[in-house]
Amino acid sequence: MANSYTYTEAFEELQIIVAEIETGKVNVDELSEKIKRASQLIAVCKAKLTATEAEVEKLLAELTEQLPQSDSALSAEE
Repeated sequence: MANSYTYTEAFEELQIIVAEIETGKVNVDELSEKIKRASQLIAVCKAKLTATEAEVEKLLAELTEQLPQSDSALSAEE
């Protein structure tokens, strides 16, 4: 399921469900299913945020590793 939705799609659907619950548009019979679906969407969003955070940290680590080499190369040119 996590791969079939973008973060934006999952978040937008989650917002709709929350709005329906807050406004009382969900009857008692549907409430359990709506909450179950919201839980699934939260899991999708969390997985995507975690994956994005890991990717950003990896990229920042790579940049940090390259930075000292760039600084020493600049110093050698001067």
